Amino acid sequence: MSLKKFYSFLLVISIVFMMAACSNNEDASGNNDGSGGGSGEKVELDFWVFGSTGYGDLIEEYKDVAPNVTIKLNEGEMNDVHSNLFTSISAGNGAPDIAMIEVSEVAKFLEASERFYNLNDYGAEGVGGNFLDWKWQQAQSVDGSFQLGLPTDIGPTTMFYRTDVMEEAGLPIDPDALAGEINTWDAFYEAAKTIKEKTGKPIADSPTLVFNAIRDQQPQQYFNEDDELIIEDTVKEAYDFTTKMLQEGLIGQNSLWTPEWGSAMNDGTYAILPGAPGWMIGVVKGNAPDASGKWSLTTIPEGGGNWGGSFLTVPKESKHPQEAYDFIAWLTAPEQQLKSFHGMGLFPSAPSVYEDADFIATTDEYFSGSETARILAEAAESVVPVYMGVNYGTVNTELETAIMNVAIEGADPQSEWDAAVQRIEQQLSRQ
Repeated sequence: MSLKKFYSFLLVISIVFMMAACSNNEDASGNNDGSGGGSGEKVELDFWVFGSTGYGDLIEEYKDVAPNVTIKLNEGEMNDVHSNLFTSISAGNGAPDIAMIEVSEVAKFLEASERFYNLNDYGAEGVGGNFLDWKWQQAQSVDGSFQLGLPTDIGPTTMFYRTDVMEEAGLPIDPDALAGEINTWDAFYEAAKTIKEKTGKPIADSPTLVFNAIRDQQPQQYFNEDDELIIEDTVKEAYDFTTKMLQEGLIGQNSLWTPEWGSAMNDGTYAILPGAPGWMIGVVKGNAPDASGKWSLTTIPEGGGNWGGSFLTVPKESKHPQEAYDFIAWLTAPEQQLKSFHGMGLFPSAPSVYEDADFIATTDEYFSGSETARILAEAAESVVPVYMGVNYGTVNTELETAIMNVAIEGADPQSEWDAAVQRIEQQLSRQ
């Protein structure tokens, strides 16, 4: 080979390697042209979710957006999904391409952020403005450099109530009028005494719902950002209020998610579901098919909180992070969130949806024609960010146990609180 040909050969090889390097750098940078197709190769993405999301219909729609991408939807129970995900990422084997994580579990998975792709590398920084600030921050590192997940729904809390029980008690049944009547927790207590006297029924049938409603309004709950336990200063008052009402017979004894709790919605054996999030609309309808027009909703005393909501994440095991990101960015975009709201009642975390005329006009005949979207949107925009902490679930379980021991066994509230604190501290000391 002549020297001239040799140099020409080297030049061609260099150009090939430079083009390949540019291509690889482009993929790694997370550039997204909005097509949802990533590299264009045929890929299959395994997608783990929990609850009733209705995402199957949207996955079908996504085939027109990215025909090269197949989404395999796997639905399970929330605790099982979280447990299986944590086991998989810890072992480095078996995790999906996309995983749903509930807000109370986010802090735990943020601690294992090295097992997930940083969505900022794939375009997340460009879509952060689509979501409520407090929701976006929940899945973000303290310095904002790492984004674990994209927000799906939220759970702004309101007050669902039985119009027939309210009417029997002589209380207003119009949403605005009732909100004016029961605008503080002291007023809630007074209304409870009235309802008990006039109807013989408790104001609420689940003590943990009353506790949760007040807890979720607090700017701090179980831990501060240094992961110090602060429940004496933040939620003890909510516990005392709830157990006082229990001892006076103003709240029932049903545990959440039991058959008894579900059937009571249909039977009208109590007046109010306090602290009910938007996603509970579907829960009530499912448990109380005969109660259409007997339920309504309004704002909760002393402002809204948030209960629930999730994020979509991309574990490091995925071989197709760009395609996975493209899909979840599309799925959580305002347009798709609006469809999820109308289809499954998932309340949007994208505030631009709240300005949509069809959204604002949403009423629900089951809930006596209430302006469900408007009421929930107002609650959502009043929520402040709350640091939940890695051990949120541990604390919550023990406090719920204490409350239910007071409700069912008639245990002494302070003794139960002290015992719960001791159990919590013992468990935290093992971490």
